[in-house]
Amino acid sequence: MTLKWISLAATGVLVVVVVGLFLRHELFATGPAAIAVQAVAVVLMVWARLSFGLRSFHAGANPTAGGLVTKGPYGLVRHPIYAAILLFLWTGFSSHASVLTACVTLVASIALAVRMFTEERLMVERYPEYREYAARTKRVIPFVL
Repeated sequence: MTLKWISLAATGVLVVVVVGLFLRHELFATGPAAIAVQAVAVVLMVWARLSFGLRSFHAGANPTAGGLVTKGPYGLVRHPIYAAILLFLWTGFSSHASVLTACVTLVASIALAVRMFTEERLMVERYPEYREYAARTKRVIPFVL
């Protein structure tokens, strides 16, 4: 199985999880502070999309032409879109904490980790300078992880 297919499978898992949480009414936060955190996650996602441009819309890991993006939120973390999704999902979990919701959110987190690692391997192949960028930029939490 190629890295692109692995990333597509991870995307499929993520979509199923998000739809499942939505249908169970456990995707969106309920308290004001949690809603504010999810709003920050949405802003981060939009900022990352605008920084990366239209070429970021693809289902599988697929490094696109146009050079390595290191501006905007990509200067803080390598995967701001995935960071935003994780923040959104775990904040939703905080409002609807249950064993099932924790397990499903953990599955989504694993799917996102698979996406990150497959994309990084492909990025190194396409952009040799990615190694240096990765060495100085954390994956999803600035200065931490």
